[in-house]
Amino acid sequence: MNPALVRQAVGDVQAQWLVIGILEQEGGGTEPLGIAAVDPLLKRLADDKEITGAVGELTTLHEVAGVKARSVLLVGLGRREKLDAQAAFTAGFSASKRLSGKPRESVAVVPPAIPFPTLAASALIEGLVVGAHGPGLRKSESSRHPFGSLAVVIGADPEAAFEREWTSACGRGRIVGQAVNFARDMANLPPGDKTPKVLAEAFQTEAIAAGMTAEIWDEARIREEQFGGLLGVAAGSDEPPRFVVLDYRPHTNGPTLALVGKGVTFDSGGLCLKPAASMEDMKCDMTGAAVVAAAMAAIARLKLPIQITGYLPITENMTGGKAMRMGDVLTHRGGKTVEVLNTDAEGRLILADALAYAAEHKPAKILDLATLTGACMVALGPKVAGLFSNDDGFRDQVAAASRLTGERVWPMPLDDDYKEQLKSHVADMKNVGGKWAGAITAAKFLQQFVGVTPWVHLDIAGPSWADSDSPTRDAGATGCFVRTLVALVERAAGEVSDSR
Repeated sequence: MNPALVRQAVGDVQAQWLVIGILEQEGGGTEPLGIAAVDPLLKRLADDKEITGAVGELTTLHEVAGVKARSVLLVGLGRREKLDAQAAFTAGFSASKRLSGKPRESVAVVPPAIPFPTLAASALIEGLVVGAHGPGLRKSESSRHPFGSLAVVIGADPEAAFEREWTSACGRGRIVGQAVNFARDMANLPPGDKTPKVLAEAFQTEAIAAGMTAEIWDEARIREEQFGGLLGVAAGSDEPPRFVVLDYRPHTNGPTLALVGKGVTFDSGGLCLKPAASMEDMKCDMTGAAVVAAAMAAIARLKLPIQITGYLPITENMTGGKAMRMGDVLTHRGGKTVEVLNTDAEGRLILADALAYAAEHKPAKILDLATLTGACMVALGPKVAGLFSNDDGFRDQVAAASRLTGERVWPMPLDDDYKEQLKSHVADMKNVGGKWAGAITAAKFLQQFVGVTPWVHLDIAGPSWADSDSPTRDAGATGCFVRTLVALVERAAGEVSDSR
């Protein structure tokens, strides 16, 4: 779906559906749109309390006098002073999800003729792109239909700055929205359809299409590189592991950002078998890897001038006859030894090798994303990611990028005394702590493999998956933090600020 600008008066737009963004007014009602054919009707509906303009609110109108479009969908954007990227994304998603339930020849979107906050215009387009793409990858009949055409109406005689803003928004929003959909698709795929080999090749194909290089290590190369954690987790599966290295090099010099993503294509828990209900969404345990691959593809397509390398360890965690046992000791990249006391704490084992390997290449910073612990969901709920870091400055940069997009994080402690829980009698450390602070001890474990490199760990176990469907989100994979990673790199490149 490729959104295109239309320079035309709203009333003259001929489309099957006209989507008009409306703003909630302080004290009640909605702000007038400046559209003669719609404003009186809008006021009447607001006076009757039929509409409020709240974020994501949808109101359908048919055969509106003075409008050539056959039908109108009013979508709430909330209060003007609170209009940000998350509100715009939610509004775009809800409108697009509502209309894409049936085939639509043409849809035209009318944003309010006001200055949008940084990234909000793009976020509206991202929401439209993501909302038209559902999770039903294996449905015999599709429940979501991309629009025949998508237009963004900016008026017959738009100001130059307004036109530039929406030209940029259409291009950026399409790229970022499609990246979010790629991450969602990878996580929503049935686990039997994305074995480590298949998933690695899908990441490689997407990377090459975006202009990056991609190298896939097979099991022999992984063994040669002494990735004992990845090999240990993979031992219980008939499917051999893979390790993917993605490289985006817009120039030959300058610091590199390393991105690491957990890629467990299905997590049974290993011999510490999960209950059946806890396995239902474990096909999404590779979301971290998918988000890294998707975000890097978007960054490459946007041609941002920051060098990035992605490191993606990929495996299943199964219960075959060679599966790692409680008490086994694994030797990781770099020589650290780990006693396995819970085979369901496998994500940290494969990330440890990837982080150690990334640190060896001396990047300026390392950021990893992983659906790592249920403990983080207990602490923060299903919509907020845990943010852990050994560097306050880098932590604050990631938090600022998340605020720009509305993808929520919360800083968590990482004090040295948590390391006490990881002490082992037979190895350098064990892979789980005690009863308490499970998300923190998991992050503390990872910290042992990054050395002094500034590092951030995002535990995205909660936000990566939605259990239920709603007008403003789909059940299933969310593609969370693709948007934040892109914003983080844009800020590093000096292309985005916090200003409104």
